[in-house]
Amino acid sequence: MFYNSTRNSEVKVSSAEAITQGISVEGGLFVPETIPQLSLDEIKSIGDMKYADRAAYIFAKYLTDFTEAEIHYCTDNAYSTRNFETESIAEIAHLFDGTYMLELWHGPTCAFKDMALQILPYFLTTSAKKINLDKKIVILVATSGDTGKAALEGFKDVEGTSILVFYPEDGVSPMQKRQMKTQEGSNVGVCAIKGNFDDCQNGVKAIFTNDDVKKSLDNKGMMFSSANSINWGRLVPQVVYYVSAYAVLVKDGEIELGEKINIVVPTGNFGNILAAYYAKHMGVPVNKLICASNINNVLTDFINTGVYDRNRQFYATVSPSMDILISSNLERLLYIMTGRDDALIREWFGKLASEGRYEVNAEVKAKLKEEFAAGFCDDSQTKATIHAIYEKYSYTCDTHTAVAVKVYNDYKETTKDNTKTVIASTASPYKFSAAVLEALEGRNSDIDEYDKVGRIAELSNIPVPAALAELRNKPERFNDVIDKSEQKEYVLRTLSI
Repeated sequence: MFYNSTRNSEVKVSSAEAITQGISVEGGLFVPETIPQLSLDEIKSIGDMKYADRAAYIFAKYLTDFTEAEIHYCTDNAYSTRNFETESIAEIAHLFDGTYMLELWHGPTCAFKDMALQILPYFLTTSAKKINLDKKIVILVATSGDTGKAALEGFKDVEGTSILVFYPEDGVSPMQKRQMKTQEGSNVGVCAIKGNFDDCQNGVKAIFTNDDVKKSLDNKGMMFSSANSINWGRLVPQVVYYVSAYAVLVKDGEIELGEKINIVVPTGNFGNILAAYYAKHMGVPVNKLICASNINNVLTDFINTGVYDRNRQFYATVSPSMDILISSNLERLLYIMTGRDDALIREWFGKLASEGRYEVNAEVKAKLKEEFAAGFCDDSQTKATIHAIYEKYSYTCDTHTAVAVKVYNDYKETTKDNTKTVIASTASPYKFSAAVLEALEGRNSDIDEYDKVGRIAELSNIPVPAALAELRNKPERFNDVIDKSEQKEYVLRTLSI
C-alpha cells in the first residue's frame, strides 16, 4: 500500500514515510492509493478479538510496509489497561433502544484523541527506524483543546522527539487549559495564541511548508512531523473503533451481521467522521454518516449546499473542540470523491486560502448528499440536551456529545429513519464542567472548577477520572501567550535555532 498527496497524485510514499513526514512537501495530505476491504465474515471475527488485536488486524491492511511484529508492538503498548481505564478500551453504552454511545474517552486525557495519540508515538518512532531516519522529530500541534493534551501525554519523554503545542488563549475549557499548562515531560512545550483555532492551525501549516525553516531544522539534525489528524498515522487508528463498534454490536446480538447502522459524529476538523467514512468504504454496513456541528456550522452548510465558506462570524462555544472554520480533513474526502483529481483539489483549496470560499461541482454535491446528513445546534440547545438526557436516562454527556445527540434527534424527527445508530461520545463531561453543571442544575454556579467536578460526580455517579482529579495540585509550567504572527519565531527560539 502506497500513499499519494491530495495536491500531487504523482507523489508515492510508503506508510512509514507518510507518517514521519506528516504532510506532503507541497501542502497536500497523504491518502492511501486504495481503501482496503473487509468481508462481513472478517468483521464478525474481529468481534471475538481484544481491542489491540482488532487494531492490528486493520492496520495490517494499511501499513503494509510494517511487519506483523512491528504492528503488534505498537498496538499492544498503546491499547492496554496501563493507558485506558477499561479493558474494552472503547465502551459502548446503550442509551436507549437502538441507539448506542461509543464512549471514546476512557484514556489518559479523557478524550477521544487518546484512541489515536496513544499509538502515534509508537507508529512514528517505528517508522523512523524503518526508513533509517537519524533526525530528531519535532512534533508541531495546533489544538482546539483535546488534541494538544493527548499529543503531549503520548509524546512526553519519547526518545528522539520533542513536541510543541499551540492553543487559542480563550478557545479551550478551563480544564483543557489546566491539562496543558501542567504537562510533565522534558521534551514538551505549550504556548497560547491570541486568536482562534484556525489561527493556530494556519500558523502550524505555514511553518511546516516554509523551506527556510525546514532547512534550518535540517542543519540542526531535526525535522517536523505532525500529531494533528493531517497525519495519516493519527487518522487510521480512528477507523478502528468504528469497525470495532460494529463487530461488538454483532457479537452482542444488538444487530444482525450485514444490518446497516447510522453513525453520528460531533465534528470540527472532519477527521473523526472521515474515519467513519473509511470504515464504511472498507465494508462496514453504514446507512448514513451524520455530521453534527455547533453554531460554527461551516460543515453543515457545506454538506447541504456544496459551498464551503469560512467568511463568517467565529463563535467561542461550550463545545470548543468544534470551534473550527477550516476543516482540514475535508480535503481527503474531496480528493476521493473527485476520483483523485489533484488539480481540482489545488483549485478549490487555493480559493479557500485566497478567497475563503469554494464551491464543489454537481457530481461531488450529489455524492455528499448520498453519504452524509448534517445539522447543528447552538449552546442553549446543547445544554438543554445534556439536561434532557440526564433527566430521561440518568446519563451525563459532555458538550460535544450533546451536539451529536441533538443533531441526531433532529435528523430522526425529519427523516423518520429508525436505523440503529452509533453516536461517537468524544469526551468526559468533567472536561467541560462549567457548562455541564449549568445544564444539569439549570443555573450558573460560582464555585471553582474542582468543586464543579465534585458536584457533577454527586449528580452523575460517574467516577472522576484520576488524571483530572490530580490536576488540582499540579504546578503550572507553561504560561506563554503570543500573537499569531509570532509562531514561527517562537518555534525557532524554543528549538534554539
